[in-house]
Amino acid sequence: MTPELLAPAGDEQTAYAALDAGADAIYLGMNRFSARERAENFDVAALARVTRRAHLLGAKVYVALNTLVKDDELGDFFSAVREAWNGGADAILMQDLFLGRLVKEMYPGIVLHLSTQGGCCNADGARVARAFGFSRVVLARETPLCDIAEISGIIETEAFVQGALCTCFSGQCYLSSFIGNNSGNRGRCKQPCRKKYTIDRAGYELPAYSLSLSDLSVGADVARYTEAGVRSFKIEGRMRRAEYCAAAVSYYRALLRGESGGEELSRLKRAYNRGDYTRGLAFGQRGDLLSRKVQGHIGERVGEVSLFGGKFFCKSGFKACAGDGFKILRAGCEVGGASFAGEGNGGFFLSSREKLRAGDEVRVTTDTRANARSLAGKRLRPLQIGLRFFAGEPARILCEGEEFVLGDALPAARSAPLGAEELVRCFSRTDGAPFEPAVTAETDGVFLPKSALNALRRAFYAEIGQRLAPERDPLPEKPVPVCAVAGRAAGSACIGGEGEIFIVKPRDYAHAPAGGKGRYLYLPPLFTAADEALIAPVLGTYEGIYCEGYYGISLARRYGVQLFAGTGFNLTNRCAVAGVKEAGARYAALSKELSHAEQEALSAEGTFCLEGALKVMDLCYCPFERTCERCDRRELYHLTDEAGRRFPLRRYTFGKDCRFELYNCAPLMGAGSAAPLTDESVPCEGVPTRGHAQESMQ
Repeated sequence: MTPELLAPAGDEQTAYAALDAGADAIYLGMNRFSARERAENFDVAALARVTRRAHLLGAKVYVALNTLVKDDELGDFFSAVREAWNGGADAILMQDLFLGRLVKEMYPGIVLHLSTQGGCCNADGARVARAFGFSRVVLARETPLCDIAEISGIIETEAFVQGALCTCFSGQCYLSSFIGNNSGNRGRCKQPCRKKYTIDRAGYELPAYSLSLSDLSVGADVARYTEAGVRSFKIEGRMRRAEYCAAAVSYYRALLRGESGGEELSRLKRAYNRGDYTRGLAFGQRGDLLSRKVQGHIGERVGEVSLFGGKFFCKSGFKACAGDGFKILRAGCEVGGASFAGEGNGGFFLSSREKLRAGDEVRVTTDTRANARSLAGKRLRPLQIGLRFFAGEPARILCEGEEFVLGDALPAARSAPLGAEELVRCFSRTDGAPFEPAVTAETDGVFLPKSALNALRRAFYAEIGQRLAPERDPLPEKPVPVCAVAGRAAGSACIGGEGEIFIVKPRDYAHAPAGGKGRYLYLPPLFTAADEALIAPVLGTYEGIYCEGYYGISLARRYGVQLFAGTGFNLTNRCAVAGVKEAGARYAALSKELSHAEQEALSAEGTFCLEGALKVMDLCYCPFERTCERCDRRELYHLTDEAGRRFPLRRYTFGKDCRFELYNCAPLMGAGSAAPLTDESVPCEGVPTRGHAQESMQ
C-alpha cells in the first residue's frame, strides 16, 4: 500500500496549496486547543469549506485538538471535538490519552489519532493507545527505525519526514513555560531552544545555537519507513507559508513515484531550510543534527560574492530576478541579507546594507520563480462520465460506477435534435467543482431547451458532490463526563501511612541496581526495545516504576510491578487523574505546569506535585555532536542564556547512548522546599510534596 502523504495547513490558502500539490490528507488546527496557537487556524465555516474541497478530491482532513486541557476547559474542549467532527474532520488528533478514551465512549464513530505530543515510542505505548480507542499514533520523532516496525504491527503509524524538529522529546518540554509562562503543551511555545547559549565545556564556551536542531528531511530514506510499515508520511509546518507546503508535497510525491526529486528538493530548500537538513534520530544521530551556527532559513547555495566595479556580484548559473532574496554566510555564520540588484554577465548583482567580502557564500532564500512554480498546480479529480439521452427515457448518467437517473422521460426532437457533441460540451463544464470530466454521450436525437439541459448538469454535479462529500449527521451535544476524582473537599491528598517511596534514577542504566520494597525505578519518556532489554534483569525486582510516558501502563502490567505515573503524563484535568488511576496507577504526579490552586483542586489519594529542581527538557541526543573521542564525560554542565541564566544540564547513559536532561535555572520553592542547586549539585527532578517520596541517584 502506498503511504499517505500528509501536509500541514495553518490557513485556507495553505490548505488549498497542499491539496493542489497532491497531498492525500492535510492536518489543521481550530481556533482553540491547537498546538500551533500562533497559526491563523480555522473556524467552523473555514473547516467546512476545506473539508468539502478535500473530500471532493478524495483527500482527508485531520483536525489537531492536541493541547493539554485544564479542568475549567473541559466543556469547551468536548464542544470543539464535536464541532470539528460535524464540520467534516476525518480524524481528531489528541495529546491527552484519557480524554481520548472519554471522547470515544461518548461518540464511538469518531476516529482518533494520538498526537506526537503523546510520546508513543515503543510497542507498549502502541498497545495502550489502541486499547484506549486510538486508531493511529503519530510516532515520537526519536523512535528508532527498528522499533517502528514493531509498533506498526500493532497500530497504524504516522511518521514525520520533513520540517522543524523539537529539541526536546515531544510533550515533555517545559522551558518556554517556566522561563516565560508560554506553555508549548498549550500551543504557546516561544521557542527558547532557538536562542543562543554557552556551555561550560571546552569548545562550547562561545554563544551558539546550542539547542537548535536542523530541519528534518528524510528524503529517499522514506523507503525505509515504508518497509517498516509506516502508513502516513507527515510534513511539519503549520506556521510556514503556502509555497513551502506545496514544495514539500511535490518533493515527496516525486519520491513516491520513484523519481529522484532533484528539482523539487531545490525548490523546497529555497522555500525553507534550517541547517541544510538532517535525516533525524530514527536513523541514529549524525553530525548534521544541530544547526549551531545558523538558526533560521538559509535557503540553497547559488554562488560566492565577488567585487566588480565597486559592486557586489555573484557569479552563478541561477537566473535571479526582482523580488528574490538572499542570505550571506561567512565561515558558516550569517552575515546579513541581500537582494537582487540587476543582471550581469554570468551572474547577478547584489544589494546589501552589510559590508560583504569576496568569497562570502550566497544562498537564495526567496526564489520568486520557484515559488510560483510550486503554487502553479491546480488539482482536479478525474471523472469518467457516460451520458445516455434517449427519447422516452429519463436522462441516465454513469459515473464512478454508479448510475444517476435524472428528470422525466425525454421527448423526441421534431427538429434540431440535441447532438452528442453538444451534450459533451455541456457536461464538460463543472460549475467550479474540482473535477476533470472525460465525457462520452449517446443519444437518438432528443429535444431539451438549453435551460433544462443546464439544470440537468447542475443537478448531476450536485448529486455527485453529495456522494463524494456527504454531509455528516451532526453529533448531539452531551454533558461533560463526571469523573470520580476526590477533590480538595474530600480531604486526603496524601498516601497515608504506607512509608517512604524511593525513586531510583540511575546515572548508567547498564548498571542499574536491584530494587526492593518501596523502590521505584525511574524510566524516561524515550524508552526503546533496546532500553528494556538492558534493564529487564532488574526491573522486576522493584516494587514499581516511576514512568514519564503512557507506555508505563502496559509495561507495569507485563512486569507485574506498580505504576507511579510521572509528570510526563501531563495530568491537567480531573478526567485524566481519574483515568490514570483507573488504568492501574498506584500513584500519580500532577502536571508541573498547573498553578498551586489548580493542583489543589485535582489532589486526591495517591497524587503528588513536585517542587525543587524541575526538569524542563529531555534531550535524546548529544548536544556535543557525539564528539565521543574528546568528550570529558562529565555528568553535569551548565547552559547559560544571553540573560545570564544558568540551566543545569545532566548527562545519563542508556547502554552506549548518552542522553541529557535540562533543569530550570531556579528551583521551584514550596511548602517543603528543597535546597537550591549549587555548582556541585547533581540535579534530579524535585521531590513530590504530597505524601513521602525521595529520589535517589545511583
